[in-house]
Amino acid sequence: MPSNQSPLGALPSRFRRQRILVIGCGDVALRVVRQATAGVRWLALTSSPERLGPLRAAGITPLVGNLDQSAGLRRLAGLGHRLLYLAPPPTDGRTDPRASSLARALRRRSGLQSAVYGSTTGVYGDCGGDWVDERRPVMPQTPRAQRRVYAEAVMRIWGKATGTPVSVLRIPGIYAPDREGGTPEARLQKGTPVLRQEDDVYTNHIHADDLARACWRALWKAPAQRVFNISDDTQLKMGDYFDLAAGIYGLPKPPRIARDSAGSVLPVMLLSFMSESRRIDNCRMKAELGVRLRFPDVADGLRG
Repeated sequence: MPSNQSPLGALPSRFRRQRILVIGCGDVALRVVRQATAGVRWLALTSSPERLGPLRAAGITPLVGNLDQSAGLRRLAGLGHRLLYLAPPPTDGRTDPRASSLARALRRRSGLQSAVYGSTTGVYGDCGGDWVDERRPVMPQTPRAQRRVYAEAVMRIWGKATGTPVSVLRIPGIYAPDREGGTPEARLQKGTPVLRQEDDVYTNHIHADDLARACWRALWKAPAQRVFNISDDTQLKMGDYFDLAAGIYGLPKPPRIARDSAGSVLPVMLLSFMSESRRIDNCRMKAELGVRLRFPDVADGLRG
């Protein structure tokens, strides 16, 4: 492959030298930058002075600012042709004032050519293990998911008001061996229990590199105001997932417990994940974004 060609495919000449503004330039966004076609200028908002050097080293122009300080966001309007928004909401409440502040700031100038917002499959709530595609109504059952539903609405309303094609990516658990905390190995070493088979729930995952690929394709290919489930092809219940990982890492399988005793053993956050079961349908991602998963099976992804 020529050095100037991305593994995601060559960028059409009419799109070259475009500026992509990144809000939330963490691990996934950096993977997008590394995989992307040459000829794009990257700009990223950061509130951490210690990140200025690493961002520049990655070929990204840092913009000092904070989503929690709306006055400093005004200068973002008009800086980019496309927007990749991967920053999380605040950790409390049922709304996302960060998304609202960003949308207000960006409305000061005309719309972008595209925007991608990274949400969560948690917006669907508990689906009783059913297959879930993008047509299913959202039914968030935790404040964490409600904040995401709010942010999705903010970004889509902003897109319609400004003529910006907005795509929403609903993302399950992100993993990768080279991602901090990106595998279940540490949890297995602690011996944290999982639910017994009859109480267990389905779990869904996406490798960080495949997610980066989906983000990039959505920036260029997604239709306006479209929602995409971004998930691999694996169908596993949570306990089976940890059993699989234990075999890969040569560790003992986690103990199994009944749901009615889990509340006294497991943290509240972990218990909330064990209260929702769904199988995520990724057909639209493949058909409309043309994403070809490098790691369609979580077992291959965990092995690296």
